[in-house]
Amino acid sequence: MTLPASAVGIGSRLPSAQEREAANQLRKLLAAQSAGEATLRVLDDSKTPVEVTLTSGLSDLLMELLRYVGHGDAVTLVPVNRMMTTQQAADILNVSRPFLVTLLDKGEIPFTSVGRHRRVKANDLFAYKDVRAAKRSEALSALAEMDAGTF
Repeated sequence: MTLPASAVGIGSRLPSAQEREAANQLRKLLAAQSAGEATLRVLDDSKTPVEVTLTSGLSDLLMELLRYVGHGDAVTLVPVNRMMTTQQAADILNVSRPFLVTLLDKGEIPFTSVGRHRRVKANDLFAYKDVRAAKRSEALSALAEMDAGTF
């Protein structure tokens, strides 16, 4: 498993069976809450119950995180304003560093120079990734339409 150096790994290992089970249980509890906000009751350091209300945005983010952990996947968080090296950006896109540098030189992904080194903002990298995914989806749909017309 490749972990970009700029990313904060959630644990340095895959989740255990107990962690997967707990993640799935919590995800089911959150999903059962009424639309939008969810309220969690947790114990603080002094074992006093504290209620925490999750906004719909936090609840959605937590649900997605729990879904991955529940499936036994490793999870990495990357802050959107983080500046990454070309190797770190290439790791996230799952491409080689030279291929990423070609994309940067073509202007497909914005970057800044720090001395001789290029730095890519995570937000720009994810925007490129979203555009690339949309293009792939459109191409796949076009192929499916062409295939449907031949039978």
